[in-house]
Amino acid sequence: MGYTQPQPALPTMSGTWWTMVLRGIVAVLFGLAALLWPGLTLFVLLVCFGVYALVDGLLAIVAGIRASGGRRWLLLAEGALGFLAGLVVLFWPGTTALVLVYVVSAWAIFTGLLKVLMAVAFRREIENGWLMILGGLLSVLFGIILGAMPGAGLVTLVWLVGIYALILGVALVVLGFLDRGHPQANVSRVS
Repeated sequence: MGYTQPQPALPTMSGTWWTMVLRGIVAVLFGLAALLWPGLTLFVLLVCFGVYALVDGLLAIVAGIRASGGRRWLLLAEGALGFLAGLVVLFWPGTTALVLVYVVSAWAIFTGLLKVLMAVAFRREIENGWLMILGGLLSVLFGIILGAMPGAGLVTLVWLVGIYALILGVALVVLGFLDRGHPQANVSRVS
């Protein structure tokens, strides 16, 4: 019986470690841009979404026109809505971002109120229901603050995306270099 080498717990990317490093660098650069220029980052994200919605809407309209049967109106309606949403985002990006903040604000307030109501309604069945009440009240407070200061909410959202991108980017760079130094990756390059 011959000796077999143990298999690694995680598969390596062997010869493509550098792609992971490059992806990490791009994520770090995007994260830094989001933190240093949040207004510009938000505008770019809105423009990208607007272009996507326009193209997706047009493609859905084309699919609806080419489709047969009774459901083609669904594709046409979806396409028209997507196309209109893209136009609104591209022509009124500030208003679109503001509406998004108000939607998140309303969602936080209403879900918070529902959590409080559920905790009260099921107080006999829920152990430590006060935690649910606390969470609901914090959600309501967050929604009220966000609705009262929507500009701060937009900047905070972009900062959160930036922080996430930085963390992800650093992790990808580290994983890429770890993969490069992995013995199996080096063996596969030699053989």
